[in-house]
This record gives sequence, C-alpha cells and structure tokens, in this order.
Amino acid sequence: MHKLLRNRLALSTVVTTLIILVVSVLLATVVVYYATNVVSTRVQEESLSLTKQHIWVEMDGTCVAAIMITNIGGRDVVLSKIAVRGQAVDMPTQVWYVVAGSGDTLTTDLNYTTGGIIDATSIFGGLSGAPAQPAGDSLVLPSGETVVVYLINPGTVSVNDIGVTLAITVFTSQAIYYKETNVEAAL
Repeated sequence: MHKLLRNRLALSTVVTTLIILVVSVLLATVVVYYATNVVSTRVQEESLSLTKQHIWVEMDGTCVAAIMITNIGGRDVVLSKIAVRGQAVDMPTQVWYVVAGSGDTLTTDLNYTTGGIIDATSIFGGLSGAPAQPAGDSLVLPSGETVVVYLINPGTVSVNDIGVTLAITVFTSQAIYYKETNVEAAL
C-alpha cells in the first residue's frame, strides 16, 4: 500500500483537476454552440409593418377603413382577424385587399373609395394590374409582400366618431399588431 501512494508515475492532484476543468469547459462550449446554431437557423421571425391607416365616415353613416400591411419578417403570415375599435370585421364579406407593387406607389397616401366600392384605380392613384378582391376566411401575406386592406363598415363607427382616435388591430397566429388613427370625414 505504501508503494501505491509514493508512485512517481501517477498524475498529481493539480494536473488531474486542470484536465477535468478543461474537458468540462470544452464540453459546455460545444453544447452551447450547438444549441445556438439549432435555434438561430430554425427560427424565422414574424414581423408586420402597419402604415397609412385611415378611417373615413360619410355623412350617411357609410364607413371605410384602410391600412397598408407589409410583411417585413422572414416567414409568410396568415392574417386571421382584423378588428376596428375592438370589434372583429367579418373577413369574407367586409375585407377587401389589393396586392401592392413596389416603388413610388408605396410612398403616396391611400385614397378614400366612395360608398365602400373598392376600385384599384383609386388606391394610390391607381395600381396597375391589381384588382381588389375579397379576403375570404383569412389572408396570406408572403414574406416581403405588401397589401392594402380596405374594411367596409367596420365596427360601430358612425358620424359622431369623426375626430376620435380609434384602433385598427391585426391578428396573426403569433402576434397582435395595433395601430391608432383619427376618424376622418369622407369628402
């Protein structure tokens, strides 16, 4: 027994501890690197930009709301619900959209459409080759695309709301996007 304790070929306690520490640090580094790589390559963020929001009311009570939605994220997005003043708009009957192109047309403001009739020639002063179409039960917005959404008679907006700030809320499976605007008189 005395011979085992005095063996000069064995590693010292300090060297053994250092080897164990280095191996454990290397192993932890590899695990962290692998986890970061897996998470960063498989996660694509959803992100929408809501701009050019308007709510117009005619004197007869007809209301039209409009908003431009741009998908600036890395994945396609399904717009499942749109609400004005907290009340959901019926997607198949009250929501119309126009796929916007790019360039200068996206810098001008949205125009009011008379009597709730959505006409592509009146949006941005005209979108070439982009007819307005009903949204259906949901609206798919591919990554990098822009749509102009018109809502016919949304919520309980009336002539008495002119000058009041109301919210337009867009719901997706991952997030809720919120934008406020003042109600305007339609001219």
